[in-house]
Amino acid sequence: MLSNLSSLLRYRGLIQSLVARELKARYRGSVLGFVWSFVDPLLLISVYSFVFTTILPNNDVRTKPFAVFLFCGLLPWTWFQASLTEATSSLITGGNLIKKVLFPAEVLPIVSVLANMVHFALGLLILAAFMIGFRHYPNPLSLPWFPAVVAVQLIFTLGLALGLSALTVHFRDIRDLLTNVLTLWFFATPIIYAYFMPAVGRFLWLFRLNPFYHLTISYQEILFFDRFGHARSLGLLALVSIGVFFAGYWLFDRLRDSFAEAV
Repeated sequence: MLSNLSSLLRYRGLIQSLVARELKARYRGSVLGFVWSFVDPLLLISVYSFVFTTILPNNDVRTKPFAVFLFCGLLPWTWFQASLTEATSSLITGGNLIKKVLFPAEVLPIVSVLANMVHFALGLLILAAFMIGFRHYPNPLSLPWFPAVVAVQLIFTLGLALGLSALTVHFRDIRDLLTNVLTLWFFATPIIYAYFMPAVGRFLWLFRLNPFYHLTISYQEILFFDRFGHARSLGLLALVSIGVFFAGYWLFDRLRDSFAEAV
């Protein structure tokens, strides 16, 4: 397993080219092209903001402006959700590639995660525009933590993507099951509501078992609130994420030889 893992460095050029191809293919034939990378998150935040400021208003002054607060958690979740959804089916849709003897199959779920990471990065520009528009800026002292949170999410997502993509080759129901799990996971994460709400505190022990709970709070404290105080939990999550990554890659490596026949 370790030898296969170390060989990924040799395929970094292949990964880069496949990510570029994935991004180009996604918008090929569309009029707006890459502009959709900005339109999609803008439409998403507009709908959520309308619902939770007009239909179901949130009156907690600590989450004002709510559009910025919401975007700080919704943007990384969109990256996470899209990555797992696409990576789960990546080996099946890329069956012609993995039947080639020398093609490293693990590249396909990795490309799905990295391509959606690019969209996450582009969405940060929309978030920055919202911050400027609402004149709500992050604390400069907290911003150095931002790359660390992104790195933890990347490692955690890659581990899940590798494991789920390998299992889906043999159990196609995982794709449908994942859709429902992600819906439940979204509402179990303080994205559309604040983590300091009394109702959340009643079930805090349960929320703390949710890895994305800690990622969301980290993003919100860095980008929205005055200071970052979640460093210890983020450190523990980093260790968990490394474990998830190695477990996912180990499972992927164990099932690797059966991919070509199963797809």
